[in-house]
Amino acid sequence: MLDTWTLLIIDDCAADRKIYRRYLLKDPHQSYQILEADCAEEGLALCRKVRCDVILLDFCLPDMSGLELFDQMQQEIFKTSVPVIMLTGRGDEEIAVQVMKRGALDYLVKQHLTQDVLQLAVRNAIKQSCLQAQLQKTQERQRLIATTALRIRQSLNLEQILNTAVAEVQQLLKCDRVMVYQFTPDTDGKIVASSVESYRTVALCDRVGAGEKGTRGQGRQADRALMTREEFSQSPLPPEGAPPSPMPYIYELGLCNCLSIKEQFNTKANLVVPIDLSNNGNPNPKLWGLLIAHYNSGERHWQTDDGQMLNEVSVQLAIAIQQAELLAQTQAALAKEKQLNVFKSQIIATVSHEYRTPLTSILAASSTLVKHNQQLDESKQQRFLGIIEQKARYMSKLVDNMLLVNQFELEKPKFKPIPLDLPQFFSDLIEQERETVGDRYELIFKITGNNQGFWGDRGLLEQIFINLISNAIKYSPDGGTVEFHLISNESEVIFSIKDQGIGIPLADQENLFQSFSRASNVDTIPGTGLGLAIAKACVELHGGNITLSSEVGQGTKVTVSLPKLYPMGQLSPSST
Repeated sequence: MLDTWTLLIIDDCAADRKIYRRYLLKDPHQSYQILEADCAEEGLALCRKVRCDVILLDFCLPDMSGLELFDQMQQEIFKTSVPVIMLTGRGDEEIAVQVMKRGALDYLVKQHLTQDVLQLAVRNAIKQSCLQAQLQKTQERQRLIATTALRIRQSLNLEQILNTAVAEVQQLLKCDRVMVYQFTPDTDGKIVASSVESYRTVALCDRVGAGEKGTRGQGRQADRALMTREEFSQSPLPPEGAPPSPMPYIYELGLCNCLSIKEQFNTKANLVVPIDLSNNGNPNPKLWGLLIAHYNSGERHWQTDDGQMLNEVSVQLAIAIQQAELLAQTQAALAKEKQLNVFKSQIIATVSHEYRTPLTSILAASSTLVKHNQQLDESKQQRFLGIIEQKARYMSKLVDNMLLVNQFELEKPKFKPIPLDLPQFFSDLIEQERETVGDRYELIFKITGNNQGFWGDRGLLEQIFINLISNAIKYSPDGGTVEFHLISNESEVIFSIKDQGIGIPLADQENLFQSFSRASNVDTIPGTGLGLAIAKACVELHGGNITLSSEVGQGTKVTVSLPKLYPMGQLSPSST
């Protein structure tokens, strides 16, 4: 089927127009839609209304000369060059030179005009116009690729690069919308750049119903069959320099098996190319997303070079994306290093401060024992030895806490769950605490519910309990009751520790789970601000939650909830 070209004849002689029409309609190589005008004013009106591919213009018109009309058309109407063939009844070479200088493509003398001459002149005009348009498009394409590459080298702002690229591609392709769609691991994907701001964000979906496409559609509702990167099968674009050929919609690019972007975005034509990232030398690149062009204004057949241009842009965007990802990784590493340096400084400052007081007490007690051993009775000797032991234990616990927090900062400890008898486990820990706290504190242990079937990490649970119970005792300097409640149901265990101590100001409560954070009302009570941070980290390794409620002067309650965990392949009691 021949392409149809729109041709305008502007000539005041009806007989001549009839001859030109008859000659052109007999052309076996081209098909024409022919429009006619008998004066300059009518010709201008048609040019404003219809996009013409070729114009046959008579030099002598009743209302103005052909040269004057040509100049006016160039100024008012033609944004891009339209080939004009000038016709005259006089073989005046001077006129021919003037016409060609003004930009006319050819010059024909009516007396020498034959059917073959006119057909060949018009065909050559169309061919030259197509070549010129193709050259201009190639230049625009090269400019876009060069500009995008330069922008990537000059800027690391990925959002700006993507938004500028889609806007320029839309202008170059003369389509209604261009966007970048990114696949994401946790969702179906998202639009990260669009040349139209008001564009609604929707999921790219196929419409494969249950039972279609083999097992892929089984058990899935049609409106929930979302497109993922695995559904793409890519095939190469036509080679560079191949003659233009129509490429309707996205399917002939070989990019998709079952995608219906056309239906999803309510567009009449779509052009889609993948954005592939190199995968550390892996021959199979990673499909990061899609570069998509939409056209709504009518049926459109994309050309080979449209796809090639879009593919070249996608390559440049892939470079920009990889640069942005590398920058993000570098920034994250630098932030982590900065955080670790701050943490190391805090450790040094804390150790220097917290070690000084117990070391002073140990040195004083040991010096007294050495110098006055003979003068001290047994009870005083035991008291000084008790001070040494107490301060040494405190320093040992401080070192353990520092090492544990450092381990959490660098790399999370391995989580090793085993079956635990929680009532017995916590009962043993509470008894150990009772032996050390003395008579000023009453430790109460209450159990509710079925505590069987819990799997947890013994070492991490000990850290949770020891840090919470030691805080409850330490910040109750006047003694009192410390209550430990253990509550369990089929899915989780909940335990809480409640004291009657000094409490925590509301303004301080938000930051207390961060390392080295302490309440503003602790005064001279020693501490590092690590206990709650350690407890929180251990709770999160169990997949649980920890909360705190407190009031100044009324005590503090810390509540921990942990899911009942089961090893791989073993069912929970509720599922059997």
